[in-house]
Amino acid sequence: MQNKRIAAGRSSPGYLLTTNEAHRMTKHDHVKILGILHIARGAVVLLVGIAGFVVLTGIGAISGDSTAFGVLGLIGTIILAFMGLLAVPSVIAGIGLLMRKEWGRILALVVGILSLIDIPLGTALGAYTIWVLMDAEGRQVFENQGVPPPIAVSAVPQA
Repeated sequence: MQNKRIAAGRSSPGYLLTTNEAHRMTKHDHVKILGILHIARGAVVLLVGIAGFVVLTGIGAISGDSTAFGVLGLIGTIILAFMGLLAVPSVIAGIGLLMRKEWGRILALVVGILSLIDIPLGTALGAYTIWVLMDAEGRQVFENQGVPPPIAVSAVPQA
């Protein structure tokens, strides 16, 4: 496998990167992916709450017993409210990360740390959140008001 060499616009003139180096993800890329993951997690949690509400209410309706319908409807509503309360901070944190806002970074860290106990996917998301947002480069993404450095990558003709 041959490594092609390409010029990187954000590097000094004449500095060439191999294709492997050119495709390396920056912290800006990681923050974007993290924002999308937080929004997706919140959406999934909310969908689970909606599904629980529909299933429980449906079982109560199918039973034909008005007491069962009322009790299961109440339980379904409580589950939906609880899952909604869990989902909303994750979605807001994801939006804040995509907008490169400092409050989004802090909220994502709180949500990420709390999600560490949600094994296995929450643990993975929490660890990834801490890894992306806690180091100096991760903080710098938000200090620069989220403007990624310009990248102009073009192929260099081979001799």
